Amino acid sequence: MKHFLKETDFSAREAAQIFELARTFKAERGRKRHDNLANQSWALIFSKSSTRTRVSFEVGIHELGGHALFLNRNDIQLGRGESIADSARVLSRFVHGLVVRTYAHSDIEELARWGTIPVINALTDFLHPCQIYTDAFTAAERWAGPDGNLFESLRGRKVAFLGDTCFNMANSWILGSALFGMKLALAGPETHAPRDEIKRLLAEEGLEADYFFTTDAEEAVRDADIVYTDVWASMGQEDEAAARRAEMAPYAVTAELFAKAKPDAFFMH
Repeated sequence: MKHFLKETDFSAREAAQIFELARTFKAERGRKRHDNLANQSWALIFSKSSTRTRVSFEVGIHELGGHALFLNRNDIQLGRGESIADSARVLSRFVHGLVVRTYAHSDIEELARWGTIPVINALTDFLHPCQIYTDAFTAAERWAGPDGNLFESLRGRKVAFLGDTCFNMANSWILGSALFGMKLALAGPETHAPRDEIKRLLAEEGLEADYFFTTDAEEAVRDADIVYTDVWASMGQEDEAAARRAEMAPYAVTAELFAKAKPDAFFMH
């Protein structure tokens, strides 16, 4: 049994295999049936709402022969009146896997610890591994072409991430770029620089991160292959939205700033 809580839960070799499998599934979609999840039921527990994440998981599970059961924060007592450990044990008796989108990263770690079924992180406040794998795969499709090595096409490429560089998407790029062999430049306010938690995780995973942080957006974007940004106020930060907009304004991706990247660079969000 394997969980996917963080980018490095798969090795570089395994990640390369996942990319190739995704390319196969995508090419054969609608023409060939895959039953990898036949006779399985998977629970989607979403404390945070989403359009693309929910739809992609429900459709994916269905097209692999499984059944998706959606549970929002009002449908389940995750950590409210019932411990996460108890919820993990109970759910393990009914379903074959969990896809969880929630606030605290510790919640999915607890589910994985006490359950006996795979747990997939569909977003926490700390990491968003499915998004990073998907974005890296999308770029690799274009760089490798239909027959090239997807994973190898990422090596040495530069990603520039602008905005809140201490939240989940920046953390995931820090971890993911180290796994994929990519270079990463992070630009944002000094108050939102990467935190010690992600640095400790890199060290624990034995990875050497090829990234740097700067408060200069142009320095980060210069010669980038991908210019990447995210919302400035995430779910749960609505009260800070106005202050964050003012603080992050110098890191908006304008046409002028994007011109500092490579001529064939991608913009991603």
